[in-house]
Amino acid sequence: MAAHAPRRSGSSNLLVQLLLTLIAGCFFFLIFFFVTSILYQAWYRERIFPGVSMLGVDLGGLTPAEAEQVINISFPYPRNGSIKLVYQDKKWTYTPEQLGLSLDPKTSAQNAFKIGREGSYFHKLNEQLSSARSGKLLAPTYIFDQRLTAGVLGEIAAQVNHPLIEANIDITGVEVKIRSGETGREMNQSATLEKIRGLMETMMSGSVDLIVQTTEPAIVDVDKTGAIVKSVLSTPFTLTMPPAEGKQPGPWSIDPETLAGMLTLHRVPQGERSVYQVELNNQLLVPYLNNLGNKTNLLARNARFIFNDQKKQLDLLEPAVIGRTLNVSSTIGAIQQKVAAGQHDVTLVFDYQNPDVKDDATTETLGVRELVRAETTYFYGSSPERVQNIVAAAARFHGLLVAPGETFSMAKGLGDISLDNGFAEAWIIYGGKTIKGVGGGVCQVSTTLFRAAFFAGFPIVERHPHAYRVGYYEKTVGNHINPLMAGMDATVYVPVVDFRFTNDTRYWLLMETYVNPEKSSITWKFYSTKDGREVKADFSGPMNIVDPPKPLYKENPELKKGEIVQMEWEAAGADVNVRRTVTRNGEPYLSDEFNTHYEPWQAVFDYGPGTEGIPTPSAEEETQTPTP
Repeated sequence: MAAHAPRRSGSSNLLVQLLLTLIAGCFFFLIFFFVTSILYQAWYRERIFPGVSMLGVDLGGLTPAEAEQVINISFPYPRNGSIKLVYQDKKWTYTPEQLGLSLDPKTSAQNAFKIGREGSYFHKLNEQLSSARSGKLLAPTYIFDQRLTAGVLGEIAAQVNHPLIEANIDITGVEVKIRSGETGREMNQSATLEKIRGLMETMMSGSVDLIVQTTEPAIVDVDKTGAIVKSVLSTPFTLTMPPAEGKQPGPWSIDPETLAGMLTLHRVPQGERSVYQVELNNQLLVPYLNNLGNKTNLLARNARFIFNDQKKQLDLLEPAVIGRTLNVSSTIGAIQQKVAAGQHDVTLVFDYQNPDVKDDATTETLGVRELVRAETTYFYGSSPERVQNIVAAAARFHGLLVAPGETFSMAKGLGDISLDNGFAEAWIIYGGKTIKGVGGGVCQVSTTLFRAAFFAGFPIVERHPHAYRVGYYEKTVGNHINPLMAGMDATVYVPVVDFRFTNDTRYWLLMETYVNPEKSSITWKFYSTKDGREVKADFSGPMNIVDPPKPLYKENPELKKGEIVQMEWEAAGADVNVRRTVTRNGEPYLSDEFNTHYEPWQAVFDYGPGTEGIPTPSAEEETQTPTP
């Protein structure tokens, strides 16, 4: 056992020696690394560490000031580069520096100097070793001042931009001026600046197309529209009736000056744009055409006939009239089409209405087969003016037809009573006085119609008596007075007072009127088909008679001295009752009663100033027939 102990002791010493040697080596290496690191850091304390470069330019070992100079020389792009701004055939060339780009060599050098100097000791040491071993590539620092770019682009925009100008047609009187439209242009400075920035980031020269937004005029073809306007205003616009036989009213013309005031230009879409359409102002056309319609419209009128008593057939007296009404809406449409095409004439558009009875009507189709009733009244002593009015009024009803079930209005049948329509001034009762008025004597016609309808058994819808008894309406043949005819008068004063009756049969009623001035008579005939009616009438004659007041004398400054003119004729007041009973085929059909109250009427005389011995009415004057 004692023999082995020394060997173990020698091995242990050897290991200890080796360990001590290794520790001593590491210690000396650390001392060497530390000393070397200190010397390295000291050497590059004011210099850029090795391996640092800027886009291929080595900056290692340079001080920041030296690096700044190298960088400034090595990167001349802002000063020497060329950027060309282009729009269509226009070009503007600038250096990047003029457009706001500048190199910052000091910041660039400082960025290079910072490599390996930030962070913990080991991070800095690692970055220094990595840069020395593999290199560290940096980019130079630039400053982009967009205010300079915006200023340059603003100057260019002043040359490129152009306001949108819409095409226009100016109408002054009949003079037409045409202004063509122009495309609007506006440079998008923001978008263009971004394109310039993108090119600068490549550090290369090149061209940049300006971004310009254009706006096209909304109106096209203004020259064509202007030519149409000129054509429309070159001559009057004419409106004519549709082609027809016989004489037609018109034509009518709108002069160019008036047309110019009516013309409007209306925008009409055409694809993505619009065109001007030439029109006339509808608000001005409507009243114009309504007025024209009053001149051209026709009421449909039935044919008029005379019953041939010998042949028992209808003889045509007046042909039927087809009614027409101006269709204002359709006419406006036709006018607008013509105007839009630059044309100068249009045909009016009408709606047509056929009458109920045409020229080919017969006794069978209408049921007009025989004389139903005829009544005659007399107007002895009437003035020529009164006779003229009786003839004119009666003619309005000669050959006229009344439809089955129709309520006939005499006022409507009379229409306008005027001097232009063949009437004259004669005595009428109006406002409680007998005065001169157009149409005096028409009541002779209405009274005759009333009696015809009364004795034919037709329902009387409206009847008005006169204010006082009128001698004409109580006269019979030979100028005799029949007091039983009192209460059988009817007055008509268009359009206030009317006489109406109803044709309550299923047949048409044909009326014929005949005036015989030589015999002072008017006869009203009814032709239709008898349906078994019989009329019984009871006449009370005048009752409760009241004497007229004493004559009244009034001074009239328009009369001469000694001149006396009778203005009113006296008439006794009375009440009259007429009862009518109508049977049909022996059975009661209708009954009615007509009560009339006549006021006592005073004779009135006008005399000139200074007239002496005003006389009282003579016996002849007292019995003189009133002449309303």
